[in-house]
Amino acid sequence: MVFQPGQATTVTDLDRLATYGRAFRKVGKSVVVVPLGTGVHAGHIQLIRATRSLLGSIVMVTYAGAEEEIPDVFAEESVDVVYHGQLGGAEVRTPLDHLEDADEVARRVGAVLAAINATHATDVVLGEKDFELLVAVQQAVTALRMEVRLHSVPTVRTADGLAMSLRNAQVPEDQREAALALPAALTAGAHVAERGAEAVLDTARGVFAAAGVEPAYLELRDLGFGPAPVEGDARLLAAVELGGVRLSDNVGVPVGIGFANLPAQ
Repeated sequence: MVFQPGQATTVTDLDRLATYGRAFRKVGKSVVVVPLGTGVHAGHIQLIRATRSLLGSIVMVTYAGAEEEIPDVFAEESVDVVYHGQLGGAEVRTPLDHLEDADEVARRVGAVLAAINATHATDVVLGEKDFELLVAVQQAVTALRMEVRLHSVPTVRTADGLAMSLRNAQVPEDQREAALALPAALTAGAHVAERGAEAVLDTARGVFAAAGVEPAYLELRDLGFGPAPVEGDARLLAAVELGGVRLSDNVGVPVGIGFANLPAQ
C-alpha cells in the first residue's frame, strides 16, 4: 500500500515499518507510537487523539488483533501508519519486580520497547490506567538510555466510573455491581488524602468491605512506586478478581494535602 498521511497505511512487514520510521525521522518528523494489543476501546482512541497535541508528528499504531481487516477507527482518527501483527519482545525486568503481577508487567514492558524499536519512535503514548506499566517503561527507557519521550494520558471511564478495559466486558453480569466497588474504593480513599496515607488505605478497605469484595491487592505508592510519602503526590492502586476476571485501577492522591488544598494552577 502506498503511504498516504492520515489514512492508516497498513504494514505487516517489520522491515518496511522500520523504513517508514527512519524516513520520517530523517526529514525531521517526530514519530509517535501508540502500542495496542488485540482490541480497541474508547481509552485507546483517547491515546490516539492525545498524539495530536504533538504537532506535526507522524502517528503510528501497533495492533495485534487477529482480524484480517484492521478496525476502521484508525483511519477515522487519522492514524498515519498501522503495524498489524505480532512484535514479540523479551520480558524486561525493572525495579518493580516486587509486584504481584511482575511477570505480566515485564512482558508488557518488553512489548512496548519492541514497538518503540520497530517504529524508530521519538515518542510513545501510554494510559494512566496501567500505572505500573507507565512507571516500569519509564524506568526501562531511562536505564537503557533510549532517546524516546514517554507521554501519559488520564484514564477514560464509563458512566458508572469503571475504567475502560477490554476485560470489563468479560465480567459476569451478576458481578457487575460488585465491580463498581473498585472505582468507589479508590475515589473514597483519595478524598481523605489530607488525613494521610493510613486514612487513605483504611477508607478504601472500608468501601471494599461494605461491598463484600476482597481486593486482590491495595497499595498506596509514590510516583516512582516507592513507599507512599508523608506529604506529596502518590498513586492509590487496587485490583479485584470477579468471576475469573481481574480488574485493576488507580487514582492520583495528594497525600497529606488533599484536593481542596492544592495550589491553583
